[in-house]
Amino acid sequence: MPLRNFEFSMWAEACEVLDRADRLHRRFFRPRVMNTKRPIWEPPIDIYETQHEFRIMVALPGVETENIKVSLEDGLLVVGGRRFLPVGAEAEIQRLEIPYGRFERSIELPDGRFELGPHEFMNGCLLISLRKIG
Repeated sequence: MPLRNFEFSMWAEACEVLDRADRLHRRFFRPRVMNTKRPIWEPPIDIYETQHEFRIMVALPGVETENIKVSLEDGLLVVGGRRFLPVGAEAEIQRLEIPYGRFERSIELPDGRFELGPHEFMNGCLLISLRKIG
């Protein structure tokens, strides 16, 4: 077999495998998974420390503030909530790369006492203040 035909057949086979993987991915994705009670993704965070507080930035673009809960639980800062699909049921999903559904991020805190301060939502990120006590 000439080299050119071999290269073409390998390329065609690779494209076929990618198409099959894409079809499987779409077939097994079910938006109803978003209704689960357990988290299915974790948002990325940045943590900054000053002398008097920690500031935690949680990336949550597309999440409404009323769908976010922030709490202190047993030495953990817990940020949880849900990101909903922005389209109606009549839309056919072509590609999903942004995670949707329930999220939760638990951040282990260093030893010490902390008080949850004000938090604000800006540029798609939740900025949480965690004051050091004592």
